[in-house]
Amino acid sequence: MTARATYRESGPGRLPQLREDPSMPTVLSKPRAIASAACRTPWGEAAAGLPGAAEVELPKVVGFVVSRFSPLVHDVVTACLGEPGSADDLVGAAGPRTAVVLATLFGDTTTTDTATQRLVAGQVHSPLLFFQSVTTSILGHLTKRYGITGQLTCLSAGGDLATEAFRAADLLLDQDAVEQVLVIGVETAPGERATWVHGRTAAEDGLHALPAGDAAVALLLRRTGTGLPELRGLPEEPDRPAGPAVPWSAPFGWLRALVETAQAADRVRSGRVTQTVIHSTGPDRFRVGPLAP
Repeated sequence: MTARATYRESGPGRLPQLREDPSMPTVLSKPRAIASAACRTPWGEAAAGLPGAAEVELPKVVGFVVSRFSPLVHDVVTACLGEPGSADDLVGAAGPRTAVVLATLFGDTTTTDTATQRLVAGQVHSPLLFFQSVTTSILGHLTKRYGITGQLTCLSAGGDLATEAFRAADLLLDQDAVEQVLVIGVETAPGERATWVHGRTAAEDGLHALPAGDAAVALLLRRTGTGLPELRGLPEEPDRPAGPAVPWSAPFGWLRALVETAQAADRVRSGRVTQTVIHSTGPDRFRVGPLAP
């Protein structure tokens, strides 16, 4: 699998800061604070060296069976937001002012395929599979745990899906009733059907690469935040020089820009770099960088 996107960092021994034209349009209407971020790549040995690498098995979620889609979302969201009611809970009293955006190209294909195969075989349909076949079912479970009552949005689209997720979050943050948005990108390892469909529609529908295995990322974006890394949209740079290859992010497919943003926030927060420029799988660019005053 290949990925066109690259990132560049500024700091000691890094590239100089980029020149920006504030009059040019960008994906984000204004800078957004990154309050927290987490990645999950439970691929066993295949995830060695990647952020969020874990064992293949994920903690089970009561009421969800067969598929790893919902446990994957549950695990990465808990890592991002902290345990509900704990000192690390980043939702707390802000539940009514917290919105959620979930982006996935194919959704829970394991559940859909299992239900279809049982139906074709004349087997009794499981009510649990019917329930969890709805992509947002795990969001209902999580919003109940955290007391989130803000808007829920589920995206599936051709083109640069990661950028569309950021665009949706930006629009939500422009609403007075929304204080923070949880952005989730998730995809399970592509099975036979998903691989077949993707291979035959990618060129026509502009679908970007699928991840090599189960992968999820969660970012909590806020309007502002003292001492938090800042996510800013940058204008397209038609004449920019080709950046270096980033082999570690290639296995994430279309999720790559979200994962790189999460990793960049960690680097900026720790002071390892002053800024990181991320190129999406489309023409858009983002900068994670200096801590908001």
